[in-house]
Amino acid sequence: MIDIRRADAIYAQDAGWLRSRHHFSFSNYYDENNRFFGPLCVFNHDIIEGGRGFGAHPHREMEIVTVVLRGELQHEDSTGHKAVTTFGGIQRMSAGTGIIHSEVNPGAEPVELLQIWFAPEQSRLAPSYETSHYDIAQLPGKWLPIVTPTGAHGTAFIHQNIMMYLTKVEPGTELGFESADGRLQYLYLIEGAASLTTMGEETDRLMQGDTVRMTGVTGFKLAVQAEGEQAFALLIDMPPYTPPGIGGGAKL
Repeated sequence: MIDIRRADAIYAQDAGWLRSRHHFSFSNYYDENNRFFGPLCVFNHDIIEGGRGFGAHPHREMEIVTVVLRGELQHEDSTGHKAVTTFGGIQRMSAGTGIIHSEVNPGAEPVELLQIWFAPEQSRLAPSYETSHYDIAQLPGKWLPIVTPTGAHGTAFIHQNIMMYLTKVEPGTELGFESADGRLQYLYLIEGAASLTTMGEETDRLMQGDTVRMTGVTGFKLAVQAEGEQAFALLIDMPPYTPPGIGGGAKL
């Protein structure tokens, strides 16, 4: 099944210092039917003004990944970690049994980021934090792993059986992806435009900010035809997951 959700249908809020789009129930946006897709339960595209941010606040039993797209993001937490992440950098925080952290833009220019949460494979983990970096020059023409369950090849390690990728598809090219049976895919077009082909048929043209939830799909292609266009996309490949309270699934 292919579920395309257009950018203008995604919940948006503007607090002045923070502009955000919530792809799942979050904060003052709640939709009982939009709480999870597999273990993925939060996907926010945030833009934070200079000198502002999220003050110290607690989390538990979540794997939280932050992908910085531009600007600077400063992290501090109760385990003693402090770091500044820029484009090309990934933050992974395991909230586990409990952690307090802050995320602030220390610069004058806005910071733009993706804030992504997953239910972990197991509960009661010790809280942890790390930053990793990928080679921006490696993005065109391939699905570049940035988060993996092994942490191999400099990727961020996560306590869940997911793979996260970034790519840039250049004009006049296409890029395919294949996955195992039973896995789910969440595709987000960060910038640009591209056509999506699944099962040999063009599904639709995707525009900036569109998302695709794929169930029962083992392969697809992204293609960019127009001169001067380019697609910058993020892909999450993950297992199915039954959230708590729905069919007796694993507890968070």
